[in-house]
Amino acid sequence: ARMLLALNMKRLRAERGWSQDGLALEAGLDRTFIAHVERLRRNISLDNIERIADALEVPVHKLLMPHH
Repeated sequence: ARMLLALNMKRLRAERGWSQDGLALEAGLDRTFIAHVERLRRNISLDNIERIADALEVPVHKLLMPHH
């Protein structure tokens, strides 16, 4: 699940042309936190997954499902 989350965060962020800083700003989180989640170095709470999903304007389940 963490790998899917990281891959989907990176993909959706790239689709919007956002850096990690941009996503962090939109989600109200620290850039280093975003970087650690994307590199699988940090576990993440459901609350923060919701913040990221809201920032990316996608439902939470889109962050946790394989992309085809």
